[in-house]
Amino acid sequence: MALDDAAPVLPNDLSAFWMPFTDNRGFKAGPRLLASAKDMHYTTVDGRKLLDGTAGLWCVNAGHCREPIVEAIRREAGVLDYAPSFQLSHPRAFDFAQRLTAILPAGFDHVFFGNSGSEAVDSALKIALAYQRAIGQGARTRLIGREKGYHGVGFGGISVGGLPNNRRAFALLPGVDHIRHTLDPEQTFVRGQPERGAELAEDLERLVALHGADTIAAVIVEPLAGSAGVLVPPKGYLERLRAICDAHGILLIFDEVITGFGRLGAATAAERFGVTPDLITLAKGLTNASVPMGAVGVTAEIYRAVVDQAPAGIELFHGYTYSAHPLAVAAGAAALSLYAEEGLFQRVAALEARWADAVHSLDGARHVKDVRNLGLVAGIELEPRGGAPGKRGAEVFQRLFEAGALIRVTGDTIALSPPLIITEAQIDELVGRIGEALARVA
Repeated sequence: MALDDAAPVLPNDLSAFWMPFTDNRGFKAGPRLLASAKDMHYTTVDGRKLLDGTAGLWCVNAGHCREPIVEAIRREAGVLDYAPSFQLSHPRAFDFAQRLTAILPAGFDHVFFGNSGSEAVDSALKIALAYQRAIGQGARTRLIGREKGYHGVGFGGISVGGLPNNRRAFALLPGVDHIRHTLDPEQTFVRGQPERGAELAEDLERLVALHGADTIAAVIVEPLAGSAGVLVPPKGYLERLRAICDAHGILLIFDEVITGFGRLGAATAAERFGVTPDLITLAKGLTNASVPMGAVGVTAEIYRAVVDQAPAGIELFHGYTYSAHPLAVAAGAAALSLYAEEGLFQRVAALEARWADAVHSLDGARHVKDVRNLGLVAGIELEPRGGAPGKRGAEVFQRLFEAGALIRVTGDTIALSPPLIITEAQIDELVGRIGEALARVA
């Protein structure tokens, strides 16, 4: 029997795999196992189809098991299974980096590769520190994140991140502070960007006054925060944050691990909002999630300062065994081609109003206290149960899984980010099933 035709193998013991960000005891008492995927659907081990409302984990932007990407990986695996990037490389790594810079904002001429969003964030933080030192600003070592921010799970990422559960159990980097988040409970059921809140960027001035601008290397924010429950930036907020950074010589890092590759109707959130940062972190949709990969987009100014002005020899003592892995490069190149050939970024822009109408139809649905949306992203915030935060969201997740739809929940907020190939009929199906589940949940 060919491997492709093999029936799913069910594990007889679930104990060995310590699952990430999972209630392991609860899961293993009632496992949810996926066997295959195609386009907009997963198939479970018992043969049920699930409409994917989350693009896997914000990442399968072009849909599942797309043949051009599958074939590119298959072909590369038979030609070059691995090539180191320390003092060696392979031609396709350079070709892919060139193609990637072409869709980044003007001035982003270089790419540093890693293997995940977490690694991209830690790489960007290191590059920011290296840049400040290279230009004679070595006292600038402080890093600024934002409350409710998520920047992966490396020690750098959890330190600048602002999700308490991710931080409290671990030692954090010193010299890190946080500006206020942008969620305003007074502005609910807003379509797109809230009108009020640009002034929240001024909180960075508070930290400048507290610590001194000459101690701050960089500020990192998600242009649209995903893991905190879909927090859309207020109009003018990112522009003001950019201006404050410029005024004080602080680098601005956009964490676009979620927002990159079409999620907001453009190649990047920087393009969507018209605000250009100094560094951009990328992952997830970079390879359509088919092979792990992360990247940092770097401006020519930063690259020249760190690399061209360094003494002879290694300029940045940082990197990964699997940087620019041949299979990841092949997958990424095929994904970029597919995005362009099918006009998926533009497709999101065309669907955005239809998507907004659908998710906001849940205004008035049982338990719904807010709906937030932008591009092909939505957060549906539910009233928590008294004394049991997160329980209602978890029950909605389970009911939808049983009913044939996959969502993501963050506490009591449903987060939606479907593949960019979703049809209008599938939008209606997804939102309709959510409404039905909410009606049945206590």
